[in-house]
Amino acid sequence: MSEEKELDFIATLFSALGHQSRLLIVKALADKEHCVCELKEIVGSEMPTVSKHLSVLKNAGIVDSRKQNNMVFYRLIYPCVMEFIKCIEENKK
Repeated sequence: MSEEKELDFIATLFSALGHQSRLLIVKALADKEHCVCELKEIVGSEMPTVSKHLSVLKNAGIVDSRKQNNMVFYRLIYPCVMEFIKCIEENKK
């Protein structure tokens, strides 16, 4: 992958993380995969809003999904994102 494509990918990833609800989703997925209904409760928003946030995260390549019967489960593809988030939390002033 060229440097330009790498930077574009990273910029897309950071852009996708630029919303509080999406950060809540990423933090929840750091421990284990969750179904959309669980993420709805964690975020505290309606299903269409949570689905939109998941779509942004999936399009950025941060999460992946799998379908089991009539439920969709999401998992974090890049657990290292949590290292960055923890670094920010620990070093904020």
